[in-house]
Amino acid sequence: MIGTVLMLVLAAGKGGSADELVKHQAKTLSLKVPAAWERSVEEGTQKFKAPSKDAFFLLDVGAVQTAGMQPDVCLQKILASVGGEGWERVSLGANPAAKKVEVDATEDGVDKVETHTFVGCNGKTTWSLVFSMNQKKKERFEPLALKIAQSVSYSKGK
Repeated sequence: MIGTVLMLVLAAGKGGSADELVKHQAKTLSLKVPAAWERSVEEGTQKFKAPSKDAFFLLDVGAVQTAGMQPDVCLQKILASVGGEGWERVSLGANPAAKKVEVDATEDGVDKVETHTFVGCNGKTTWSLVFSMNQKKKERFEPLALKIAQSVSYSKGK
């Protein structure tokens, strides 16, 4: 009995299994997502919601319309279409990507929502990952958002 209680206490102290990451395939993009998060799809956008309801992220994956496009050119086109201001260039999935962080107040003005948006392209596949969290929970969710984005990899398409 004491051993069982001790195991439960130790398991709870690990940060919970809600953040255990598992591989997820979305078209020609692969990334790691929290296993315990609720998943849904609406109009092609995949949504992942934390059990606590304090964070969620949206994932969209598409295909480049112009064959043979260079990854940098592709990323420039994405940034131009979403407003090129305030983006930090990064590399995710061994290809060009960009990141932007924004903070907004909730409708009632009580809380703030922090959103980390990542976009990328390898010349064939385009994607966006929009991770929103209650800013009061930033210490918990910001490292998770970065882990998910850093896990992005491109499949060898046809």
